[in-house]
Amino acid sequence: MLRTPVHEYEARLEREIAIIKQMKYAGYFLIVWDFIKYARDHGIPVGPGRGSAAGSLVAYVMEITNVDPLQNVLLFERFLNPERVSMPDIDVDFCMNRRGEVIDYVTRKYGREQVAQIITFNTMAAKASIKDCGRAMDMPYGDVDRIAKLVPATIGMTLEKALEESPDLRKAYDTDKQVRELLDTAMKLEGLVRGVGMHAAGVVIAPRPLTELVPVAKTKNDEIVTAYDMKAVEKMGLLKMDFLGLTTLTVIDDCLKLIEQNRGEKLDIETIALNDEETYKKVFHSALTSGVFQFESGGMRDVLRRYKPESVEDLTALNALYRPGPIQGGMIDDFIERKWGRRKVEYMLPQIEGILKETLGVIVYQEQVMQIANVVASYSLGEADLLRRAMGKKNAEEMAKQRERFMSGAAAQGIKKETAGELFDQMEKFAGYGFNKSHSAAYALLAYQTAYLKTHYPVEFMAALLTSETSKPENVVKYIQECREMGIAVEPPDVQVSGAQFTPHGDAIRFGLAAVKNVGGNAIESIKKGRDEAGGRFTSLWQFCEKVDLRVMNKRVIESLIKAGALDSMGKRGPLMNAVDKAMERAQKAQRDAEQGQTGLFGLFNDEPAKRAGDDLPRVADWEESERLANEKEVLGFFVSGHPLDKYAEKIRNLPGVISVAEALERKPPERRWGQQSDPADEIQVAGMIHGLRVQKSKRDQKLYAQAALEDASGKIDLICFSRDYERLSNQLKIEAPVLIRGVLMGEEDSAPKISIISIQALEDVQVKLPSGVRIRIDLDRATEELFTALKSAADVAPGPGKVMLHLEKKGEYAVILEPEQLSVAADRGWIERVEELTGRGSVQAVG
Repeated sequence: MLRTPVHEYEARLEREIAIIKQMKYAGYFLIVWDFIKYARDHGIPVGPGRGSAAGSLVAYVMEITNVDPLQNVLLFERFLNPERVSMPDIDVDFCMNRRGEVIDYVTRKYGREQVAQIITFNTMAAKASIKDCGRAMDMPYGDVDRIAKLVPATIGMTLEKALEESPDLRKAYDTDKQVRELLDTAMKLEGLVRGVGMHAAGVVIAPRPLTELVPVAKTKNDEIVTAYDMKAVEKMGLLKMDFLGLTTLTVIDDCLKLIEQNRGEKLDIETIALNDEETYKKVFHSALTSGVFQFESGGMRDVLRRYKPESVEDLTALNALYRPGPIQGGMIDDFIERKWGRRKVEYMLPQIEGILKETLGVIVYQEQVMQIANVVASYSLGEADLLRRAMGKKNAEEMAKQRERFMSGAAAQGIKKETAGELFDQMEKFAGYGFNKSHSAAYALLAYQTAYLKTHYPVEFMAALLTSETSKPENVVKYIQECREMGIAVEPPDVQVSGAQFTPHGDAIRFGLAAVKNVGGNAIESIKKGRDEAGGRFTSLWQFCEKVDLRVMNKRVIESLIKAGALDSMGKRGPLMNAVDKAMERAQKAQRDAEQGQTGLFGLFNDEPAKRAGDDLPRVADWEESERLANEKEVLGFFVSGHPLDKYAEKIRNLPGVISVAEALERKPPERRWGQQSDPADEIQVAGMIHGLRVQKSKRDQKLYAQAALEDASGKIDLICFSRDYERLSNQLKIEAPVLIRGVLMGEEDSAPKISIISIQALEDVQVKLPSGVRIRIDLDRATEELFTALKSAADVAPGPGKVMLHLEKKGEYAVILEPEQLSVAADRGWIERVEELTGRGSVQAVG
């Protein structure tokens, strides 16, 4: 049921159409409508909207966008302003895998000579120029990184400006000759073009051959691009469209297809309920948002736990607020406090309550700035858009004019001068943080759709998500861990049932064969065809080799399948690997005979020959666990049937301060002043396996240093061992077993952190220090004979050095402490948790 009367839709449509016709942009809308219609007609997923275009009712009615601007209170003038003549800009998201089809359609429709993508010029920014110069000067990475970190992370920052704003950078420049040389050289290179590329989304459509209008160039991949960049192309008045690829659309589309295949249910994602309580509680309130569009980061998860959103409008606001400006300005904390009534929601004027009510009195959106100017100072929405832009640009002269205009407009409405001035100041402050609500609303809808699928169709959703990340092993590891936490088993690839992609297999997810190294599309098709010919299931390695096409299934492919566990149904991996040569040789002979019309005696009577002599696998030992896991890692990029850390899980749980790789990646590296040594309080400990060790020699001082990666079941993080520590740690770096690494996080704000290694110890050698005693608090009302019997049994199965003290208490009256003789335990974390199941959470306290 519509919340907005029909006549308001009619009036809005008439107004928008009049403006579009006045600005002569009808053709633009029709071009966009045409290629979006092509995409929808050909089953190519299209996003609900992006940017300010979601504020247009005309775009919504034409199905260019899928967000109702009246229900979401979005402004057309934020998109197209008759008082500011500029080209409209409708950016469109398409399925990542099929975006190219839409660009091909546009190229065919308007002519190859009239359509091209746009060049980009990559220039050296302040930090990049420092790093490039540091590499050329052979300075140690750590020194260069520390200098680069002293440059303030502000948009448009230059080295000259950084020297004025950063005292530590100025000090290093003035006192260190090498740093001065580094920065002086970097300043000469800053701003120069480092290379060219192709714009990720921009496509130009011209009314005549592009060569008559702009110079063109070829990229290294032979793609035709305009030799002018995006800004120059726009200034020339050429029509630019943004065709963006969005993986989330691919995940949603794949998930819907899997739901239909797996459950026979055809779900229309556009008609799902947007107030599904289970989705909000299961995903957003619990912050279980892995794979949920725009809500995955650790910081956002923390916000979700604290705020507990209950509507798409809440998600829209959080999506708009979770950016550096509002975070640093304390706006998110203020927003949460208001939600829970710990801070009063106040409105400066009653006229603005209706505008700010949905965001608890906080100006969150650019559209709210425009609405306030419209209601309080009688700005037209077109004028209000100009005010918004002026506030964003912070032009002092323009702002003085706008203040005068706002004050006079407010005075005409009978608003006091002091109140109007205070409101204008508040608008100006928040305009710098304000976000485009149209964009946030469209993306909040996508976030909700992914969360809904994850809640109600978890197996299908996680299978689609894993498929989308097949080329990124570190993300596959992360999402497999998420599956385990959700109670979804991820089964190894299996030639008996697997297709190319990850697929639901009952309540589990089956690995796709495309994830196996060396196994290409032709090989997978051959396996599927052979499986059909074998009646749906291969009986042995011998039959497998005979049924598949050995021209595309060479020895390396079959060995990769064995290493991945895809042939486990036919025997143990060691004997299978030993039999590959013989099985292929026999299969090749059988296939040659079949081609020449020859067949064995049994073939005259049966499609499938009986078991032949030698069909049994060789009697050789199977692989040890370490070899099995190492081979899985080689061909899949991660471990599937287990993890080398599994047998140390209990030990890791009992080591104080040890965090997972995923937790380390979420943390922010500590800030260090120039020349300052690391603080022990900044050190972290992470357990895992060292992979990809690379030892290199510094050209500057010819000393060795090392880089590698550390991996656990939650992910992978880069390691660096500087030359000052390499000699001491060189042997430990080569340990081919789980290790415990102590180090300090380092890295830039815009890149994943890495660990600078301080120490390495084999997990096998790490000793867990157990407490010398435990105190167990027991409420006398619960102190039954059964409880004490259960406590005695728990102590008997875990003998150790820790004395047990029973703290018997009757609340508010008295307490008695008993220390049973000859009762001592190994009170590790697992034992404490088991006892707390009997006596209550938090009732067991370690002593000493």
